[in-house]
Amino acid sequence: MHPRELSIHDFTYALPEERIAKEPLPDRESSKLLVFRNGTISDHGFRELPDLLPKGCLLVLNDTRVVHARIGFKRATGAALECMVLTPEGDRRIEQALLDEGRTRWWCMMGNAKRWKGEELTVVADGRSIRAARIDHQNGEHLIEFIWEGSSSFAEQLEHFGSVPLPPYMRRAARPVDDTRYNTVFADRNGSVAAPTASLHFSASVMDRLALQGIGTTRLTLHVGAGTFLPVKSGTMADHAMQSEQIRVPLEPVERLCAQFGAGPVVPVGTTALRTLESIYWHGVKLLSGHEGRVMQIDQWEPYGYNEEDLPSAYDAIQAVVESLLTVDKEQKEEALIGSTSLLIAPGYRFRVADALVTNFHQPESTLLLLVAAFIGPKWRAIYDHALASDYRFLSYGDGSLLFRT
Repeated sequence: MHPRELSIHDFTYALPEERIAKEPLPDRESSKLLVFRNGTISDHGFRELPDLLPKGCLLVLNDTRVVHARIGFKRATGAALECMVLTPEGDRRIEQALLDEGRTRWWCMMGNAKRWKGEELTVVADGRSIRAARIDHQNGEHLIEFIWEGSSSFAEQLEHFGSVPLPPYMRRAARPVDDTRYNTVFADRNGSVAAPTASLHFSASVMDRLALQGIGTTRLTLHVGAGTFLPVKSGTMADHAMQSEQIRVPLEPVERLCAQFGAGPVVPVGTTALRTLESIYWHGVKLLSGHEGRVMQIDQWEPYGYNEEDLPSAYDAIQAVVESLLTVDKEQKEEALIGSTSLLIAPGYRFRVADALVTNFHQPESTLLLLVAAFIGPKWRAIYDHALASDYRFLSYGDGSLLFRT
C-alpha cells in the first residue's frame, strides 16, 4: 500500500489522560527506557543507555533550541489573544530573522483570532513594549509585523515578552523550570517552537558516559515547527500536508556519516534527527540525478516516486552531498547544508541511514506514530501496550525508548 492510502485511524491507541507527563522528572536521566531489540522488549532506566548501545555506533543529536515563541496580548476590551510565532516572512532563515532589530514580520498562529478585529496590539512588561500589527492571513496563519524600540534583536524580545510554547496536551502555562527542562543540555541554535523531546533525557552525566564507552556523537539542526502539535484530520494521508521545517547540517557530520557506513550503526536521537538524516539521503539522490541546487528541499512524498533498483546506496548519496559542499568553488568550502524538509515517513518507507532510534512515546493518530510504525513494523502496538501496562510516562516530558529497526 502506498502511504498516501493509509488511514490515520489505523494508528491509534487509548491514551489515558493521567499517563501524559505534565511535568519533567527531577533528574533528566531518571526516566525509564524501553528497549526493543530482535523482537524482544525489555525495561531499563535511561541512565543505562550508554551500556545498551552497540559499540562503535554514532549518535546523531538535534541541537536546536526552543525559543519563547508564545506571546500573550490583550485587546482594549480585555479579550486575551495568544500569538505563537512560527516562521519568518518569505524564504528567510529562522536564525537570521531572529536577529532583526526594530521590526520583523513572521507568520504566526493566533489563539482566539476571531476576537481580533485587526487593530494594533501592544504588550508592556517591565517598562518595555512590543507592538503587533496584522499584515495578512491565509490558511489559518497570520502574517504579523512586530515593532519595538531600540537595537535589541527579535530573539531578545521573545525572551523578554514570550514564554516557552508547551504542547497543548500539558494543559498548563509554562513556568521558569521549563526554560531549562524543555530544552536539551546541548541546545545551541535558536529556532524551534517544540523540543526534540527524545533528547530531553540526556544529562551531562549521560553524555560523559557515552564518551567513556567510545560512542561517538555528532550534531545537526532541524528547527521543530508547530506541525508537531497538529493532529492528522484527513481520512487518508494523501490529504494531509506536512509542514516544512528548516534544516542546517554542517559539513563535519555529513562527512562523519560517510565514514560511519560499514563501521557501526547510525542512531538518531529523536524523530527530528531521523527525518533530517533520511532527508540528506534524498538530497543526495537528487544531486546524483542532476539536480544542481545546493539548497536542500525535500517534499513529503519525495521517496515514493523512485524505482528501488535505480536508487544509490546510502554511502553514494551522502558522499554526493559531501562533494557538493566541498566544490562550491575551488577555494572555499560551503559552511553547511541548508534547506528544508517536509518528508513524511510512514509504513511503506524504506530507511536508508538510520539503524536504531531513540524516541519518546507519541500521540495516537500522529505522524510521529506513523514514523515509529514504519521503523519497527506492526510490533509498535505490542510496544505501546507494554509501555501502558508498565507505567511508562507518555509524550514530551515522558519516558524514552531505544528501538532497533526490523
